[in-house]
Amino acid sequence: MTSAVVDDVHAEVPLTLDEEAPRTLGLLDQGAFWANLGVSLLGFSGALFLLDPLGGKPLTFTAAVLAAVVGSLLGTAMVGLAAIPGVRTGRPAMVLLRGLFGARLSYIPTVLNIVQMLGWGAFELWVIANGAQALFGTAVPYAVWAVVAGALTIALTIRPLGALRLLRRYVTAGVVIAMIWLSIALFRQGPSVGGGTWDAFAPAVDYVIALSVSWVPMAADYARHSRSSGAAFTGVVAGYTIAQVACLALGIAALALVGNDGDKVWDPFVAAPLGVVFFGILVLREADQSFANVYSTTVSIQNLAPRWDRRVISVVIGVLTTLIALFADVNSYGAFLSVIGAVFVPMFAVLVVDYFLLGGAARWNTAEDAPSRWLMVVPWILGFAAYWIVTSTPTVGWWDGIWTEVRLALGFVHQPWMNAALAAFLVAALATVALSVPARRLRSRR
Repeated sequence: MTSAVVDDVHAEVPLTLDEEAPRTLGLLDQGAFWANLGVSLLGFSGALFLLDPLGGKPLTFTAAVLAAVVGSLLGTAMVGLAAIPGVRTGRPAMVLLRGLFGARLSYIPTVLNIVQMLGWGAFELWVIANGAQALFGTAVPYAVWAVVAGALTIALTIRPLGALRLLRRYVTAGVVIAMIWLSIALFRQGPSVGGGTWDAFAPAVDYVIALSVSWVPMAADYARHSRSSGAAFTGVVAGYTIAQVACLALGIAALALVGNDGDKVWDPFVAAPLGVVFFGILVLREADQSFANVYSTTVSIQNLAPRWDRRVISVVIGVLTTLIALFADVNSYGAFLSVIGAVFVPMFAVLVVDYFLLGGAARWNTAEDAPSRWLMVVPWILGFAAYWIVTSTPTVGWWDGIWTEVRLALGFVHQPWMNAALAAFLVAALATVALSVPARRLRSRR
C-alpha cells in the first residue's frame, strides 16, 4: 500500500480554516452520506405535513408521493448546485458566502445558519431519544437518551471524514435492508389514506423543498472534500432524492395505519416482525443527522473565527445542542421549515445566478477582507418577501397576519397552483440579473 493511499484513507478535516481541505470523498462516499441524511425518523412523522400541509385538505396517496418526488428533485438540485463551488474552491459553505456578500455581510447568513443548525440538531436528538423510548419503553428517561445521543454526536464530529467513511462502509447497507424490510411489513397490511384531493399539492411541494433545501447552507461543508464536482452533485441528487421519497412514502403508510396520529407513527414499525431490530438500526443511524448539523455549525462558526480549533467548537456546540434538545418543542417543526425555505431558497438563487451565470466563479473572493457587496442583499430580501406573499402554509399567527395585510395592500390573491419556494427563487434570480448591470459598473469604478 502506497503512502498516498494511506494518506487518503486516514485524511481528516483540518483543525482551522488556514489549512487546505483534503479531497478524499468519491461518488459512493457522497451518495451514501446523502442517502443516510434522506432517511429520518423525523421524516416519518413529518410525512403528515406532506399529506395534509394546510390542515383539513389531505392529498391522495398518489398526489403526496408525486409531491415528494417533485419537491425532492427541485430541492436536491439546489443543494447539488450549491455544493459545486465548495468543490472548486475547497471552502465551506459560509466562507463561500464571502464571495457573494463580502466577508462582513456573510456574517448575517452565517448567524442564521448557526441558529437553524442548532434547531435541527436539537430536533434530531429529540427524535433519537423518543425513538429509543419507542423501542425500550420509558424506564430510561428521555433526558438520559438525549444525553447519550449528544455524546455520540460529539464523538462523530471529532473525526468527521472518518464518520463519513464509517457510514459508507457499514451503516448504509443496514439502512437499506431495514427500509426494505419495514416497507414490505407495512405495505402488506394494506394501509389506505382514504379519499383526498390535489388541492394542497403546491404547499406539499413547498414542504418537501424546504426539507431538502435546508441542507443548502451546509452542502459545501462536505463537497469541499470531494474528488470532483460530478461526485458531489450526483451524490446529493441521487442519494438524497431516492432516500427521502422512500422515507416519506413509508411515513405515509405508517400514518395510514394509525389514523394519521403523528404521536403513534412509529408504532407500526416496532410492531412489525423483527421491527425492533430494524427500527433500532434507523434510530441508531439518526446520529448522522445530528452529527451533520453539529459539524456544519462548527465550520459556520469558523467563518466568524477562522483560527479556532474545530474540535473545541464541536464539543461546545454538541453540549449546547443537547441542552436545547432537553426543552425542544417539536410542534413548531412545520413553521420552522417554512422559515428555512423563505431564508435560504432566495439566498441560493442569488448565489447560483451570480456564480454560474454572471461570471462570479472567476472573481469569487473568499478572503477575510473580501469587500461587502450590499447589492446582493437586495434580491435576497425580495425573494424572502416573495416567499411569504405567495405561501399558503400557516406558521405563527402574528407573522401570518403581517403578510395577510401585505397581500391585501398589493391586491394579491393566492392561486392553488402557486408555489412559494419557486416564487422566491424566481424573484431573487431575476432581481440578481437586473442588478448585475449596476454591480458591474460599481466594480469597474473600483
